Amino acid sequence: MNREMKILKQGHEKRPTLGFSLGHYLRSLDWILLGATLALATFGMLMIYSATHADTNISTPYYYVRSQAVGLIIGLVVLVGLSMINYQWFRRYQRYIYALVLGLLVVTLFIGTVRNGSKRWIDLGIFDLQTSELAKFLLIVSFAALLAEGVELRHRFRFVIVAVVYIMVPAAFIFTQPDLGTAIILIMILLIMLVVWGIRLPHLGILAGAGVLVSVFALRVLPGAFGVHLLKGYQLTRLTEFLNPSPNPSGAGYQLYQSKIAIGSGMFSGKGYLKGTQTHLNFLPAHHTDFIFSVIGEELGFLGCMLLLVLFGLVAWRAFRIARMSRDLYGTLIASGVAGVMIFQVFLNVGMTIGILPVTGVPLPFVSFGSASLIVFLMAIGLLESIHVHSVAAEPK
Repeated sequence: MNREMKILKQGHEKRPTLGFSLGHYLRSLDWILLGATLALATFGMLMIYSATHADTNISTPYYYVRSQAVGLIIGLVVLVGLSMINYQWFRRYQRYIYALVLGLLVVTLFIGTVRNGSKRWIDLGIFDLQTSELAKFLLIVSFAALLAEGVELRHRFRFVIVAVVYIMVPAAFIFTQPDLGTAIILIMILLIMLVVWGIRLPHLGILAGAGVLVSVFALRVLPGAFGVHLLKGYQLTRLTEFLNPSPNPSGAGYQLYQSKIAIGSGMFSGKGYLKGTQTHLNFLPAHHTDFIFSVIGEELGFLGCMLLLVLFGLVAWRAFRIARMSRDLYGTLIASGVAGVMIFQVFLNVGMTIGILPVTGVPLPFVSFGSASLIVFLMAIGLLESIHVHSVAAEPK
């Protein structure tokens, strides 16, 4: 019996527990990862306040910061709780977790809150849960279990197809909300975790080729031959505007135009905290959510942007380190998935603010306003800490 099957069998025979003292738990935490995460969350709170404190449509300058603080507190509680739980516990309930993902996405389609033409949220009273954000975290956990259990099936393309369908079904639900950015992130989760799992290169090439053909068919053949448009009008506009920028800055490229002005005007050291004119005069849309990196560039300049990226680099480094030191493939897949998603999402967000990528509406992890996104990324950090704690505990003394 191979190593992975032994781990799986042990996971079913004995309920995973912390298994060691509180003192050992504290010594086993990855404090660099935790410190960088808290620094990013604090950075985000400061920039959200700067972007929104002068908003005349809110009752108090702390309206958005207060809401984000609630998400931060909830997220930190969940982070600590997850770090104390043996991550193998999730492996035992992979099917139920996947069913929960599909259930949440279906419920959102029927009773979700509509904002700006998108139905992505469920109102929980304290905050609005963006189910697609939670789906990212839960799918990493459940998909890692599926791949770990199928470790002997790497050479079978039929199993690869099962893995693809596993991710594409919830991705299709999210796409219809519509949320193109998160759907793309789910596809990236699929590719990253398949590569770490050890997919054969010919199989990966077939998937890549199939993806290109499907994209061409959806964007070219369906609209031209059948008049069917899978992308919404504004999504097509964003894509075409990115590929062929309009000389009219007041048209579809307004957001990108203002974002570039904001970042460029910050130059090396920025205009100063709370002194961003593009932001506070409301020239820059979505400045506390999708375009908060533009606020950072304007007020803190190149130095502030580099500090932020260094913090993200620290988190990514520790996540990949945890993936390497994990005692099993399941932990390696989870840590790699979390690291890959964070890096890709930072790349998408920063890329769209500086004009090298189309606007996709993807928030900046830990920094953009949004309690649901903050909580989910803190949950992911908690799971990374769990893998680290239990990997250290399993080391021979």
